[in-house]
Amino acid sequence: MSMNIVLMQPEIPQNTGNIARTCAATGTVLHLIEPLGFSLADKYLKRAGLDYWHLMEYHVYRSAEEFWKQHPGIRAHFATTKAPRGYHEAEYRDGDYLFFGCETRGLPENLLEKVYDRCIRIPMRAEARSLNLANSAAVVLYEALRQNGFPGLSAEGQLTGRVEPEGAWLDYV
Repeated sequence: MSMNIVLMQPEIPQNTGNIARTCAATGTVLHLIEPLGFSLADKYLKRAGLDYWHLMEYHVYRSAEEFWKQHPGIRAHFATTKAPRGYHEAEYRDGDYLFFGCETRGLPENLLEKVYDRCIRIPMRAEARSLNLANSAAVVLYEALRQNGFPGLSAEGQLTGRVEPEGAWLDYV
């Protein structure tokens, strides 16, 4: 199974780096639609994604038109604060594309008008403008993965046996 995250004209390298790291950890494909507000060689982008770039697949498109020509007929969900329903109400399937807009404007309204029945929203207080892009992408992606049983992902961890220094804080647990 593979999910897809599409970032339309992302502006902040740290957000894209964090999303890349989430994609690497989940086997999700990242699609970046230009113009980008940074260079893919940007040190902040690499720092945020740390050393995870080699673990993920990503594609860059010169425009939204190029993306749509390469991916006709896809099943997509569009994350926006203007959506009529919550992200948790959508049904996600293998291969779905999760769209997110740039940090300052979100997805273009002329796009949202055409796909309004596929728009999703993360519930939040009315006074809040929006959530951080990287956080939003993680929230929606993990719901999609949860609905599909977290395919290929490990749900169990284990202690390493590393020796830690004693700390006063241990008295409180």
